[in-house]
Amino acid sequence: MNRPNDTTPLFQAANDEPTITIGAVCEALRADYPDISISKIRYLEDQRLISPRRTPGGYRLYTNDDLERLRTILRLQRDEFLPLRVIRQELDDGGAASFSGGGIAKHARRPQLSDPAAPPRHSIDDVLALDGASRELVRELQEYGLVRSGEAFDDTERELVQAAAELSSHGVQPRHLRLFRTAAEREAGLLEQLLATGLRSRNPERRREALDTLEHMAGLVSHIRHLMLVAELRPVAHPESGH
Repeated sequence: MNRPNDTTPLFQAANDEPTITIGAVCEALRADYPDISISKIRYLEDQRLISPRRTPGGYRLYTNDDLERLRTILRLQRDEFLPLRVIRQELDDGGAASFSGGGIAKHARRPQLSDPAAPPRHSIDDVLALDGASRELVRELQEYGLVRSGEAFDDTERELVQAAAELSSHGVQPRHLRLFRTAAEREAGLLEQLLATGLRSRNPERRREALDTLEHMAGLVSHIRHLMLVAELRPVAHPESGH
């Protein structure tokens, strides 16, 4: 007896929209994301990134929109290195129309050097209310020089507080984050030294070129750091490989 293709709809939703099972979703994504697994998809559901339908018996059913949303989530994780919290916020803000396009990647991105420096416009009360951080956490971040002192924060600092609050739920304290700040200072110093002449040029075109190069190099440094971290953690994630 012939088996159906893994992506062939197995159930029909109430509104006649075709759906597939979680196993078929894994197979549909595996070519682009070899590490995808049923447990990974369930974890994304636990993190409120996807909400599949359920049969009366409790089986998960995924529509084409669900599949495209998963592709977007996995792509933003892999290519943009975005945390799940940021991806969830951007997807919720962007709506279903952004799932398969480049709009979400354009908006869900890290702060860019070409962006003008924004003034501190978030009060500490706003940060505490929206980001789930405690006042004690913010105070410690300030003590370790990770965010500015005072009662107002810019967009980048607010993002940093959000990430620190999320990490703190896993036992990572502000004092642990100091090593990232030290590494960032060294990386910034190296790039500044390499491009110092162009960055200090009075020629607008030459300075613009140096800024573009700085942006590009900063992205490469971030990518290399990510690759090195993945290389270090892969034996932990796959001890059976023996590497």
